[in-house]
Amino acid sequence: MSIDLNADMGEGAGADAALLALVTSANIACGAHAGDLATMRQTVRAAKAAGVAVGAHPGFPDREHFGRRELAMSPEEIEATVREQVRTLAAIAGEEGVRMAHVKAHGALYNIAARTRGVADAIARAIAACDPSLVMVGLPGSALEDAAHSAGLSFAAEGFADRAYEADGSLVARSKPGALITDPDTAAEGALRLAREGRVQTICIHSDTPGAVAIATAARRALEHAGIRIRAPHEDRS
Repeated sequence: MSIDLNADMGEGAGADAALLALVTSANIACGAHAGDLATMRQTVRAAKAAGVAVGAHPGFPDREHFGRRELAMSPEEIEATVREQVRTLAAIAGEEGVRMAHVKAHGALYNIAARTRGVADAIARAIAACDPSLVMVGLPGSALEDAAHSAGLSFAAEGFADRAYEADGSLVARSKPGALITDPDTAAEGALRLAREGRVQTICIHSDTPGAVAIATAARRALEHAGIRIRAPHEDRS
């Protein structure tokens, strides 16, 4: 059994360097909700040096609210901004000799796309237009998964070690108590449960979660202790 550990990076949380020693995939902010050309390049270089897979992390163009507020954008507008963000990071990755592996939407965009097929299709179209070999990341059984399959994209189902879930498998809204899991042991137990259930291929630890490095350390230790190999999906494509 194997599982990928991913973290959202290039967002200014200050934990990237430590997390790169623990995760196997990095979702790099593309300048809309966070980051800029300099941080994109810096993070790509750091991920390359650490042997970590590089992916794009496009979000709503809303730096004030860190991409965690829903914006009233049409599917066409969403497709255009995602395409632009992915292409920007892909160009930087190419200049650094890195093959980009995946795309994972950020924050409110991710949550809307998980439940709204039109938005999910817009993201899938943007990814396919940039590079149809890119893996689309999202919640299992969501509109994102359906959209990926319809667009001919590979899909990686994602779980979250540091987030609580509703009974229907959706994420508890961050505005609700208990939505964020900050205890490393509890997060590690969640990661192990997700891996053993077999519904996800990758598990996320947000770099801006308080104690993110301790959470990633505990999760990786628990997974490895259980005999689960930590590896990036791109290793299957090489």
